Amino acid sequence: MKRWSLIGLIALLAVSALAACSGGKDDSASGGESKNTITVKHAMGTENKVPADPKRVVVLTNEGTEALLELGIKPVGAVKSWTGDPWYSHIKDEMKGVKEVGLEGEPNIEAIAELKPDLIIGNKMRHEKIYDKLEQIAPTVFSETLRGEWKDNFSLYAKAVNKEAKGKEVLKNFDNRVSELSKKLGDQKKKRVSVIRFMAGQSRIYYEDSFPGIILKQLGFDFPEKQKKLFEKQKDKFVFMTESKESIPEMDGDVLFYFTYQPAESKKDALTWKNDWTSDPLWKKLNAVKSGNAHEVDDAIWTTAGGVKAAYLFLDDIEKYFLKS
Repeated sequence: MKRWSLIGLIALLAVSALAACSGGKDDSASGGESKNTITVKHAMGTENKVPADPKRVVVLTNEGTEALLELGIKPVGAVKSWTGDPWYSHIKDEMKGVKEVGLEGEPNIEAIAELKPDLIIGNKMRHEKIYDKLEQIAPTVFSETLRGEWKDNFSLYAKAVNKEAKGKEVLKNFDNRVSELSKKLGDQKKKRVSVIRFMAGQSRIYYEDSFPGIILKQLGFDFPEKQKKLFEKQKDKFVFMTESKESIPEMDGDVLFYFTYQPAESKKDALTWKNDWTSDPLWKKLNAVKSGNAHEVDDAIWTTAGGVKAAYLFLDDIEKYFLKS
């Protein structure tokens, strides 16, 4: 009995030693990271082990798509752009060969599974209800929300694909571009900027927590006094929504930018809504309109895309309208 026990013990030790040297994927005993995986804490309150070098990434937000592209990763699948067919014009060339997997608000689970991803990137605000289904397909990482602060999500995505250093470089370069442009703008930054969006059946005034608002504030711009008073009345500093033309006077500014959200699948015509508002006498009385400082810009760049590539193009628009016009 003692002899067989000794032999069993030796065999067990041999197996343990072999496992320790094998470099296998299962590193759960130590709770650390192996050469094959990294650990990412994300919005679902868990720490997920994801591939250290993902090859087949599916991304379920538009700003997430831009983040991956800027980090040098081409996803195998992505949700279609809100107004693209299927991709926004500013990323279309980079997205050739990428499989569309439905809308950001309603991803196609079957299409995602067919791509056999090794990593899925999504968003809690959009996709919390399908998180468990996604996790059954591949390791999944969620950002928390989709508001104006795109940099927070970008940093998480860079971590998820194991490109934190590259991510920090991208953000540093963007901040440097903002700093350089801010210096060039000089006294132009004293002008109060208004940002207006037209949708089918609704008009919006964007403020400091929105995508355009955050970048404008970083550049050194401020908002019109009427809008400051307007947003004092509500907790949300992101957007004011209205269906009444009586709100048009509050849209004024020294410079006004406006754009229209017209998704391809919408049965309601946002362009008709926009034309109705911009032909109204109240609109024509706005100082920005009368002085020729009301500019129509691209909805995708100014809010819908919401990612790093759009942010750079946003800066190009600011330079164009304030310095080159």
